[in-house]
Amino acid sequence: MRINKTQNINPLATRRRFVKGLAAGGAIASLGLTGCSSVAEDVAGGKAGQSMRSRQQKEPVLTGKVFDLTIDEQRVNFTGKNRIATAINGSVPAPTLRWKEGDTVTLRVKNNLSVDTSIHWHGLILPNGMDGVPGLTFNGIKPGETFTYRFPVSQSGTYWYHSHSGYQEQTGLHGVIVIEPKKPYPFKFDREYVVSLADWSDEDPTRIYAKLKKLSHYYNFNERTMSDLIKDIKRSGLKSTFENRKMWNEMRMSQRDLSDVTGYTYTYLMNGSAPREGWRGIFKPGEKILLRFVNTSAMSFFDVRIPGLKMTVVASDGQYIKPVSIDEFRIGVAESYDVIVEPRANAAYTIFAQSLGRSGYARGTLAPNETMTAAVPKVDPVPSLTHIDMGMDMSNMAGMDMGGMDMSGGSMAGMDHSKMKKGGSMKSMDHSKMNMAGNMKGMDHSKMAMGAGMAGMDHSKMNMSGNMKGMDHSKMNMGGSMKGMDHSKMAMGAKKESAMKRTRLTHAKTEYGPHIDMRAEAPKLRLNDPGVGLRGNGRKVLTYADIKNLYPTKDRRQPSREIELHLTGNMGRYMWSINGVSYADAKPIDLKYGERVRIVLVNDTMMNHPIHLHGMWSELETGDGGYLPRKHTIVVQPGAKISYLVTADARGRWAYHCHLLYHMAGMFREVKVS
Repeated sequence: MRINKTQNINPLATRRRFVKGLAAGGAIASLGLTGCSSVAEDVAGGKAGQSMRSRQQKEPVLTGKVFDLTIDEQRVNFTGKNRIATAINGSVPAPTLRWKEGDTVTLRVKNNLSVDTSIHWHGLILPNGMDGVPGLTFNGIKPGETFTYRFPVSQSGTYWYHSHSGYQEQTGLHGVIVIEPKKPYPFKFDREYVVSLADWSDEDPTRIYAKLKKLSHYYNFNERTMSDLIKDIKRSGLKSTFENRKMWNEMRMSQRDLSDVTGYTYTYLMNGSAPREGWRGIFKPGEKILLRFVNTSAMSFFDVRIPGLKMTVVASDGQYIKPVSIDEFRIGVAESYDVIVEPRANAAYTIFAQSLGRSGYARGTLAPNETMTAAVPKVDPVPSLTHIDMGMDMSNMAGMDMGGMDMSGGSMAGMDHSKMKKGGSMKSMDHSKMNMAGNMKGMDHSKMAMGAGMAGMDHSKMNMSGNMKGMDHSKMNMGGSMKGMDHSKMAMGAKKESAMKRTRLTHAKTEYGPHIDMRAEAPKLRLNDPGVGLRGNGRKVLTYADIKNLYPTKDRRQPSREIELHLTGNMGRYMWSINGVSYADAKPIDLKYGERVRIVLVNDTMMNHPIHLHGMWSELETGDGGYLPRKHTIVVQPGAKISYLVTADARGRWAYHCHLLYHMAGMFREVKVS
């Protein structure tokens, strides 16, 4: 099948369209490597499997200070069908660029496409004119022209780069950057691998977007069915199930609204390899291996684990953090995590990255030799969103934040019920699976492991007039020995009632109308929540609460002001915005050079949004101001809020947006530092 050379290029990707917001999404710029002609020839000849094998054996890497890069159309075959991608030097995905902290790099980028292009160096702190956003920091790279990027490398770590023009990101223009530090690494490793995750579609991105605009759930084949309804009735009873379903139906929302674009059209790639082949990395038993994970996809979140191996997270978004031992982590679009694994056995291990919507996965293999393989895990069950993910006002429990509960008589801060000993204290209780439907009447704690002494406890007359500030039931694991517990008559006390009222949000007038289908009335800071589909799965899952910067926070000033922004949209109409205003109609966010500001993001939608501020660090407020983790992309969970501090230390006009490609046109702002 012959493909029109412009099939996968957005014909509307003009500078005018970008300024209006349609092309604000941009696309990832894949930097390629000369000398990859064997791969290109195999793909053009339709030898899909062979080409993938060739790619994994010849993962291109460019090093040095001066680079000549060309952006071209490239025929590829990831699915058994020939398609046209957007490549650099003939390589899709792009080669890894390896630089050294302290060097100055020069990159001459020639555009061989018939439309404008660009490259944005994601997460890098650099001069405004080198940031690579058409219409904001430069005019883009016209067809046939060459643009020279030149800037000092002032940081180290794992980053990536992509086009910020049209939908080129979706068609393959993305690559990884590894910057060697001046000083020795604060951890030891024997070998390292880049692990880039991507979502590839044989469809023209403009067709994907058009389908979403006409029918937002076009790609969602995991909606709830009659069998799900029967299971709910058996588990919760007819009345409870009816009330729950009634609520969702009245809101015209779906509990399975997890991902806009799914495995129905996407093939999930690991280092350019489709799941049928998989990527492969070789090790010697006993070695410490540094894996640099980067999510270079357009729309897909991944839940990553390596069955049989613990992972120690040592860096987040290129910045060293205090090591955290985990089994699994969720990586949002544009995020990066560096982890160390130490396989001691002479055995193979599967790197398993399943999509958030459970519609597919990418995979790789770590093994002592080329012949060894490991079993591929089954994809987890499709999760469902809960009231917590809606940021709902829970009637009498409205706005209650129950993380760090103080019940007048004794401290219950940081409760984790999952580790509670029978008959012992209630310290460290874990509420990871609490179902807070309705007013909590008839709550079933039947599987709660709280010891024999609490079996059959009746809370119906409980007076909780004490301080409950910070208490978080968002993770409550309910069940057996407390079955029948009734909180419906719980008295909260006047002090808490007034506090709950203060947590109610006032939404701007612009958030009302047909362009908005949801507003979170009681969003919570859920830093210790791993997110829908990962709660209570029996594995240790990384959360933002686990991340602490390895080095002390540099700017210890308190913020001089706070900026609250609401992430808004109408899923049915597929309209996205900030504060109910799309980019085309929005005014810039003005910052004064040198000021310290707090940004509070409130997610008024049911989708995860990875928010990226160009040019400056976003220092996530996790509770320890002395070691704030520095990130370039921050994920805001559905119905949640999050806050971070920004030092406006970079003059100029900067992009600030959701990094989901098909959301970016509306959920975008210009930040002006002057």
